[in-house]
This record gives sequence, C-alpha cells and structure tokens, in this order.
Amino acid sequence: MSDERPAWARRIAAEREARKWSQTEAVAALRAHSPKRLPDGSSMVRQWKRWESGEVKPSEFYQPIIASTFGTVTHALFPVEGRRDGNAEVIAASGMETLDILSRVQASDVDNATLDALRITADRLCSEYPYLPSRQLAVEGREWLKRVAGLQSQRLTLTQHREVLTISAWLALLVGCVEYDSGDRAAAESTRRAVLSLADEAGNSEVAGWAHEMRAWFSLTTGDYHGILAASQSGTEVAPNHGVAVQLAAHEAKGWARLGDRRKTEVALDRGRKLLEGMPYPENLDHHFVVDPAKFDFYAMDCYRLLGEDAMAETLANEVIRVGTDFDGVEKAPMRAAEARVTLGVVAARRGDLEQAVNFGEWALKGDRHSLPSLLLVSRELAAIVNRDFSGEATGQGYLEHLTALSRTR
Repeated sequence: MSDERPAWARRIAAEREARKWSQTEAVAALRAHSPKRLPDGSSMVRQWKRWESGEVKPSEFYQPIIASTFGTVTHALFPVEGRRDGNAEVIAASGMETLDILSRVQASDVDNATLDALRITADRLCSEYPYLPSRQLAVEGREWLKRVAGLQSQRLTLTQHREVLTISAWLALLVGCVEYDSGDRAAAESTRRAVLSLADEAGNSEVAGWAHEMRAWFSLTTGDYHGILAASQSGTEVAPNHGVAVQLAAHEAKGWARLGDRRKTEVALDRGRKLLEGMPYPENLDHHFVVDPAKFDFYAMDCYRLLGEDAMAETLANEVIRVGTDFDGVEKAPMRAAEARVTLGVVAARRGDLEQAVNFGEWALKGDRHSLPSLLLVSRELAAIVNRDFSGEATGQGYLEHLTALSRTR
C-alpha cells in the first residue's frame, strides 16, 4: 500500500522511529531544542501526531526546531518549492551563446559583459559536475580554463584582473575534482596547488577554502584521517563564513568517525549544521561548490554508518536517494545515490542479509558517473563485512571480485 503522506511527514516519522522514540519522547526532545517554552500537556503530542500524519505542515516556527531535534537543517526536511532548475537558470542568465563568448575572447574584447558571460559559463560547467561524464567535463573545463587564463595577458583593470583570476580558479577547482574522480591523484594535487595560488593572487578566501576542502577530500579517500582534520582546520580558518566551512565541518566529522571518536564526530556535525542553518537557501542546487541542505544529510549518513547507528544511517540513505531522484526515476545526483546504496548494503550485511547487501553493493558499482576514490572508500567498508561474516559464500565472492577489478582501474 502506497504512503500518500507528504515527504516531510514520512521523514519525521522515520527519524523518530530510527531513534526508537515514542511520540511523547519525540515531543520531549523537541522541547529541549526549542528557544522558548512550548505548550504544556498532551496538546503537543496531538500536534506531533498531526505532523506525522501529514494533516498539518509544521509552521515556520516549528520547522527549524524539528530539524534541530533530528540533527539536520530546516530545508533538508522542508525543501523550498518552486525553484528553477539550476543548470537551465545559469544558461539563460548568460545572454550569450558559446560562439559569442569565444569571438569576444579571441578579439580581446574584454568588457564586463564578456567577463559576466565567462563567469556564468564557469557556473554552468560546475553545475554539470553531478552527471556529465568525467572525461567530457575535464576536456571542457580545461578548454575554458585556457581561454580565460589567456586573458591575463590583455590590458585589464585591477577589478577585471581579479575577476579573471577568480574565474580561472573556479574552473581549475572543477578540473581538479574531475581529475581526482578519475583516479589521477598527481594531476589533481598539482591543480589544487594552482588553485591556492590563484585564490591568493585574487584575494578570494572562498576559493582558497575549497582548495583546502579538496585536500581534506584527498586525505579522506587515502586513509589519512589526521590529514583530514588538519586540512579542515586550515580551510575553516581561511573561509569561516562561506558555505565551504559547512563541508569542511562535515569532513572533520568523517575524520573523527573513522578515528572512532563519537563525541567529536557529533560536535563537528552540529557545528556544520548550525552554519548551514544560518545561510540563505542556495539559488543553484546543481552547482558542485554549493552546499545544499540535502548534502548535509549525505554527510551525516556517512558518519552514522561508521558509528554503527544503522537505523539512522538507513533512514538518511533512503532520504538521499529519494531527494536525488526526479519524478521520472532519473537520478540527479548519481554519486550520492551510489554511496547511499553502499550504506544500505552495509546495514543489510550487519543484519545478516548477504543477498540484499550484495545487490546494493553491485548497484552502486554499476553507475556511469561516480567519484572512484570515494566510491571505493565506502565500498571497502561493505567488502570488509562480507569478508568477515560471509567468507564462504559464493555470492559474496562475486561482489569482492568485482570490487577488486574496479580497484585496479585506479
């Protein structure tokens, strides 16, 4: 029987059940997170029941309190409706076709309109990161990077020079991410260092923060967990008030989770949650260097899986897949979905269901668009459980062999 309740109502119920709370206990937790006294007696429990049933949507006062109670942000539970597709929006905003931009660049006609068009083109490429094939995105990113970098030899005002450096830095960030996705660590690290230099010359702390975020990501996927903490701290010091600080807090949480420190994991997650809660809702959710509310659930999922909180990890994994799938069943964020499926596989394996665990694990490996280092990192967690608990099972061996073959492509 299908559940006709709104997504937010289903999630409120799922989050409560994952914590094994009764509705009365959930209301008690809600009171603890409220900035002011809530109504006494059974009225709040009745209100909670109405929320879970989908009969009444929580007001703007209650929405952030509910989110805080469940360790997430308001717009992850209650998304802003009516937003335009980010990729279509940046293309429409440029006002120029690609050929128009190229002709202006080649003619050295570096006016502000040309720079605006180049900036929006960079935004468009960054918005294609979630789904465009890595090789195609790398080629396009490098081509535009060369064109923009070539403008530095032209006569520019100081403001224009800084804008050219900033656009170059964003494009280089994108190229570096795709290089690392493809397994080319050396190229990605060289690109990352170039980004730091460009950011320093342009005086752009946000871009510098993302360069440190890349280092944290590299450290995460190579098992250098103390390196994650160092990179996260450096990036936070550089860009404490930008969205990248949220992602750096998430990386720090992942590092602490892998080091087995639950308290510091939760502290880092809560710091990131509070930062994100205080930021405006993003205009372009597709942009790779934008931290949207749904991303925070993705980060928390990873941490809860590592901490052994299977019910909470499972709830968030299902939410990541749901939010990242459109009405036609097409995945808008295939890389997040792949890691969410590995999480579901880990939970299934811990419950003793090898067949379901392998099905989720194989499904995650089949995607055309993935970040190979990140996918291998989480897949090896599933592989470790299969090796330990199902070493004699042929089904498990088939998955392990597939994962080993994929690892050799790095």
